[in-house]
Amino acid sequence: MAGFGAQLTAVLGPTNTGKTHLAVERMCAHSGGMIGFPLRLLAREVYDRVVALKGAPQVALVTGEERIVPPGARYFLCTAESMVTDRTFPFVAIDEGQMGSDPERGHVFTNAMLHLRGSAETMILGAETLRPVLRRLLPDAHIVTRPRFSSLSCVEPRKLSRLPARTAIVAFTAEDVYALAEALRRHKGGAAVVMGGLSPRTRNAQVALYQSGEVDYLVATDAIGMGLNMDIAHVAFASLSKFDGRRHRRLRTAEMAQIAGRAGRHQRDGTFGTVQLGRADEGGSPAFTEAEVRSIEDHGFPSLQGLVWRNARLDFASLHRLMMSLEAAPSSPELWRGDDAIDLQVLKLLAGEPWLLERAQGRPALQRIWAACGLPDYRRTGAEAHSRLVGRMVRHLTEGNGNLPPEWIRSELAVLDNVAGDIATLSDRIAAARTWTYVSHRSDWLEDAPGWADRARLVEDKLSDALHQRLTQRFVDRRTAVLLKDLKLRDPDLRVEVDPDGAVIVDGAIIGTLTGFAFLPDPAARAGEKKLLLAAAERRLSSELRARAAALAASLDGDFALAFEGGMPPRLTWKGNRVAALRRGKDALNPRIELDRSLDSLDQKARVAVLDRLQAWVDITKGRHLSALTRLEALKTGLSPAARGIVVQLTETMGSLPRASIASLIGSLTRDDRRALAKAGVRLGVVHVYAADALRPEATRWRLALWGVSNGGAAMPQPPRPGLTSLRVDPAAPPGFYAVAGFWALGDFAIRVDMADRTARSVHAQRLQEKAGSGAIQPDPALMTSLGLGAPEFAALMQALGFRSGQGKGFAFAPGRNPADRQRQRKKPGRQKGSSVVSQRTDAALPFANLGVMLAKRADTGKGPGNG
Repeated sequence: MAGFGAQLTAVLGPTNTGKTHLAVERMCAHSGGMIGFPLRLLAREVYDRVVALKGAPQVALVTGEERIVPPGARYFLCTAESMVTDRTFPFVAIDEGQMGSDPERGHVFTNAMLHLRGSAETMILGAETLRPVLRRLLPDAHIVTRPRFSSLSCVEPRKLSRLPARTAIVAFTAEDVYALAEALRRHKGGAAVVMGGLSPRTRNAQVALYQSGEVDYLVATDAIGMGLNMDIAHVAFASLSKFDGRRHRRLRTAEMAQIAGRAGRHQRDGTFGTVQLGRADEGGSPAFTEAEVRSIEDHGFPSLQGLVWRNARLDFASLHRLMMSLEAAPSSPELWRGDDAIDLQVLKLLAGEPWLLERAQGRPALQRIWAACGLPDYRRTGAEAHSRLVGRMVRHLTEGNGNLPPEWIRSELAVLDNVAGDIATLSDRIAAARTWTYVSHRSDWLEDAPGWADRARLVEDKLSDALHQRLTQRFVDRRTAVLLKDLKLRDPDLRVEVDPDGAVIVDGAIIGTLTGFAFLPDPAARAGEKKLLLAAAERRLSSELRARAAALAASLDGDFALAFEGGMPPRLTWKGNRVAALRRGKDALNPRIELDRSLDSLDQKARVAVLDRLQAWVDITKGRHLSALTRLEALKTGLSPAARGIVVQLTETMGSLPRASIASLIGSLTRDDRRALAKAGVRLGVVHVYAADALRPEATRWRLALWGVSNGGAAMPQPPRPGLTSLRVDPAAPPGFYAVAGFWALGDFAIRVDMADRTARSVHAQRLQEKAGSGAIQPDPALMTSLGLGAPEFAALMQALGFRSGQGKGFAFAPGRNPADRQRQRKKPGRQKGSSVVSQRTDAALPFANLGVMLAKRADTGKGPGNG
């Protein structure tokens, strides 16, 4: 490039001196320019900045895997290997010039510093260690030193769990990076991961995860040291040694400083130190020497004595001449021949193949072969394995039309287009996809280069997004990160949302579910997290709970319900969510309402409003379902003493009691009493006295709930299902349960009292109609069907109603065996075995012909109590 008479400036200094910012300002002051960077990620970052200043049509991005070159572009941001050499720019800059000493890539930076020039101005940016070698190699350069904007100081080693927020932890293997990220997930809610092996898109997403504040920690390899500008306050070294491709060695002081210098940007000071890991292989924990600390803090490092160099003036006259020119010795003692780079290693391996010797004829063919050898080894497979891939490409590029077969590329991309797998699998696929992304930018290798570039980019982007997702899933616990931030900062700006399904989301992280007024921590949370979740919910949900309390107070009756299936205490629900319980009150019909503990955080005013609304609903609902009992209360004043006694007992027993227990009171009733009781729905049955409306299913459920509360709250069976006329008796049921439920218990089965009364009236009416006297009758088979009883149970019921089994002729009425007589008989001592109706019922096989046959058929079908 031209421009050797133009101004050449070397801007040197430690990290955080604004060197890159200065270069961007100088480039934008010219009519055009180019800057070469060590990383594609850094080139992309600066590209975005220049686009904002100059507009996208004027700015180009050129890297090995990405080319954005508008037709009128004047400002080029490139990686060092992709810097444009076939046009002149007014301004040229090379960033991180000290990379010229890198054994693998150093020759690229050295060549750029020695030969690329802007027509008006050239800048070399780098560390102060470049000064002596630049002075000797470029004596005309004007060298400027810039001081660091902020100070950098060493602090004592810290445990991983004690590292401050906005810390970058540096390790040098993928295994160590992953282990540290896992530990930070447990202790700090997670970390972003940045490694050289990640695709640029994945690295961008991980950096954005950290920069946005979603996580406060970053775990990275030394790739972080190359000019990436992030909000880092502290850099913690998990190790101070690495494998450099040839041997395992301790970091040089300048390398330590390059990484530590990421801490403290602009005017904010930064710190660095080590992590206490207690690893035996390093004596417990890595440690800086005093000299290293002093050098890093004072930015004083040994100067570079030379730069890695490789001849850039290649001779394509023959394969032998090309290799000789690549291995030429430098002419200056400050320039050193480094180890063979991967491209030269591949060329040497291919040069031993007879087929290559045949095709390496002429300048165009050699240039094509050398360009193919420059394919980066993204897969990191090594020179030998990489040479096989390059060799296949060279075969295609030097035969036929000189293009790569589209079928081959299509099949390779199809295999890679798979987002399944773990982090390692996706990383391997991305590395392979980057190879084809690089290839797709070689327009002279492909028939449809733009089309292949789009396809390769799509595959790489899909894989990169999947990898970012896997990294985030594995190394970021968003819930814990949000909770720690909430506890630490009490941040009023943290967004709190409650989804329609009740999910509680704090700053984008689901921390649990709000069911009614009850917050339930995420079931996946560890035990130690649940206290944090509850504490965060208590602080963040107060306004939501107040709003729900106001909504409850204004709700319609249809939003409330009694939740009672036998368990105690009965619960009151609002929109299906538990809000209160019924407790023992002044009497059975007036329980006390106790708010659920989930409402404890409400203020007194809100609690009173909720209680008042619940009480109003309970009163209204009792009035509707228990009107049979409330009507009885209203009758007391106009009744005789006997009738009032019946009303009091009916109310106490929740609407049903045996007739025999109040026979004397019934005998004393006046005609007006009977008329008033009948009008109130009281039935004076043969066996029981009961309030008919109180036997309805919902009324029965309410009666059982209130009775259970007033009788100590013992657990009971579920209320009888609607429509049941008989059922099996649960031996564990508390005494009185079936009587309150409106059933007459006869041993191990029970029949509803209104059905027992109907049966008694039916069979006695049949006896009178048939003028059977004490003779036998044959009850209608449909009667047993309607009761849902089997043959033995029906026989027991008939005996309980005062009948005995006849001799093959049905049931005969036995005077003195009616229910009232049997009640008196039970009180007499010395009763003979077999006189109990209930104990005899299993022997009642109905020995009369027709009904016996019918009952036997019902027994065969398995009919019994509860089937009705």
